[in-house]
Amino acid sequence: MRDYFEEPTATLNSGAGPGGDGRYRPLDASAVERLADAAFEVLAKSGMAVYSDTALEAFRRAGARIDSEHRIVRLSRSLVEDAVAANPSSITLYSRDGRSDTLLEGSRVHYATGGTAIYVLDPDTGECRPSTVEDVILNARLVNALEHIDAFTINVFPHDIPHKADIDVNRFFHSLDNTTKHVMGGPYSLAGCRKAVQLAEMIAGGAEALRKKPFISFITLIISPFKIDRDYGEITCYLARERLPVVVPTEPICGTTAPITLAGNVLTHVAETLAGIALVQSVQPGAPGICGSVGSITNLQTMDHLGGPIERAMLNAAVAQMAQHFQLPFYSTAGTSDAKAMNVQAAYESALSNLLVGLSGANFIHDAAGLMESDLTVSYEKLVIDNEVLGMCRRVLRGIEVNDQTLATELMIEKGPGEDYLVEEHTLTHMRSEFFQPPLANRDRREQMQSGDDTVARARRWLQEFRARPPESQLPAGVRQQVLEAFPEIKIPGLYAPAGRNACKSHNAPAYSSSRKRD
Repeated sequence: MRDYFEEPTATLNSGAGPGGDGRYRPLDASAVERLADAAFEVLAKSGMAVYSDTALEAFRRAGARIDSEHRIVRLSRSLVEDAVAANPSSITLYSRDGRSDTLLEGSRVHYATGGTAIYVLDPDTGECRPSTVEDVILNARLVNALEHIDAFTINVFPHDIPHKADIDVNRFFHSLDNTTKHVMGGPYSLAGCRKAVQLAEMIAGGAEALRKKPFISFITLIISPFKIDRDYGEITCYLARERLPVVVPTEPICGTTAPITLAGNVLTHVAETLAGIALVQSVQPGAPGICGSVGSITNLQTMDHLGGPIERAMLNAAVAQMAQHFQLPFYSTAGTSDAKAMNVQAAYESALSNLLVGLSGANFIHDAAGLMESDLTVSYEKLVIDNEVLGMCRRVLRGIEVNDQTLATELMIEKGPGEDYLVEEHTLTHMRSEFFQPPLANRDRREQMQSGDDTVARARRWLQEFRARPPESQLPAGVRQQVLEAFPEIKIPGLYAPAGRNACKSHNAPAYSSSRKRD
C-alpha cells in the first residue's frame, strides 16, 4: 500500500489543463518557464544587497559581479544554474528514533509546526500571554505525541531567557529533550547557532554522526526585497561550511516588500530563495540547501501582514511548482489563520491552506498546526485539532488505491444484485485502513450527543489529560547530564507552574524576537 508521502493522486482542475498529473498547479507550463527566466534576469541585472562579509567574499570567489561600494551582488544565470545543479535534489531530515524521517524530494509531502510565535493562549486561563521555555517544552511533547505532525519546527519564543546568546541552546535542548522527531529552528545569533550544533553533536555521538544523519536543521532568512543581511548571511555561510541542512526562505508580502500582484510575489520568492541556494553552494558545493517560501498578502486597509488568506496558499503552491521545476527540496507554509481563538475561521483557513499546499506537492509544510493571529500566537487546542486536520489531508494525499483487492470485482459478481457486504471478510480486511477515523470530530446522532461535546471541548479534554502526565526526557540520562554540565545556561523550569497572567494587548516583544517570527 502507498504511504502518505508519495506523490498526491487527487485530481483537480488546476490550470494545467485536462489530463494533468493530478496535483494542484496554479501555474501552467509556460508560466513556470517565464517565471524561471524572469528570476534569472532579476538576479543578473538587479541582484542582491549583501551585508555579510563572508557571503560577499563567497559570491566573489564564485564569479559573481560585485559592486563593492553599494554591496550589490549580481548573479549570472550560469552561476545560479550551477548552484542549483550542485545542490542536493533530495535531503532527508532524520528523526532520532528512525520512525519519522522526512524525505524532501520531488512532490513528497510532510507537515510540521513552525512560526516562532511570541505568544500562546494559556491552556489553563485561555489568556494570551508571552511564551516561555515551558511552552517550548509542552509544544515539543505534543508534537512527539501527535501522529500526523512529522517534525517539530520550534514554534514559540522563550521570553524568560534574558540573554540573546542563550536563546538557541535553550530552544534546541528543550526540543530535543522532549521529542525524537526532527527538530528545525531559526537561530538568533551565530554564537547561539554554534552552541546548538555543539549540543546536537554531543547527542549524536560526534560531529560525523550528526552529518551522517542530521536530526536538526536550521532556518535563516533572505530579507525581502532582495537583501542578505549580516547576521543571517554569516549564519548561512557557517551552516553551509558545516554541511548541515539550512533553509534559505524568503517572506515577500504583496504590496509592501513585493509587488502587489501574486505573480510578482512568486517571482520575488523564486529569485530570492535561488540567491540563498547560490550562497550555500558558493560557500560549500554540495551542501544541503533547502529553498523556501513564507510570503503572504496584506490587509489592504491597514497594510498589515496576514496569515490566513487563501492567496497565501496559492502563492506557496506556485513556489512549490517552481521548486519542482528546479528539482530543489522545498520548505513551505500553510495552516495559519488570522483568527484570535479556536473558532470556525481558524478551522477553515487552516484546513484549506494545508490541503491546497499539500496537493501542490510541497515537501516540508511548516506552520501547519497550532498557529493563529497572523502567525503571532500558538493555541494548544488548535495544535491538537490541526493534527486531526492533517490526518484528513494525508488521507486525501494518499489517494484511492485501485487493484484487484480494492476493486472487489469478483466479490461483486459472486454476491450478485441486492446483497449487502456487511459481514464479508473483504469488509473486515479493509474497513479500518480505507477510511480516516477522526478522534475528535463528533459523528454521533443529535439525540446521542451530550451538551458541550464538540471538537474543541474534546481537544481541550485530551490536552488536559496529556498535560497531567509527567514529562519524560527523550535523551539518554547520561547524555542529558553531560549536556547540562556543558551548557549551564540551559534553564530547567519547574513544570508546569502557572505562567504569567499578563494578557498580550499591545503585542510588544523584545527587539530580537520581533525581528524573527518566522522560524
